[in-house]
Amino acid sequence: MISQEKINALKEKMQKLNIKEQDIIEKFILSGKKGGQKANKSHNAVYLKHIPTGIEVKCNETRERELNRFLARRLLTYKIEEKLFGTSERLKEIERIRKQKSKRKKRALEKYSL
Repeated sequence: MISQEKINALKEKMQKLNIKEQDIIEKFILSGKKGGQKANKSHNAVYLKHIPTGIEVKCNETRERELNRFLARRLLTYKIEEKLFGTSERLKEIERIRKQKSKRKKRALEKYSL
């Protein structure tokens, strides 16, 4: 499911940002997404609230609770990092991809305009 390297990397990042498990309120709620009977009957969506910063996160990407727990914690670390430092690795990656797409678009326009 989730590799041990990813779990360890997330734990390290949480330690660097001084995020403690006891500072997080975790609730499991109905996802309200597609998935049929399994999604409608089980509480597999994860809601996290970081008490010191007041940041709230809800994750219902998959049907599996453990994967949603991991993704919610990762999203919480991104949001806390953005709040503390103004930027995060995720935003840098998004900006890099955006620049790459714009370069490709310019090349394609130049190629077809000739």
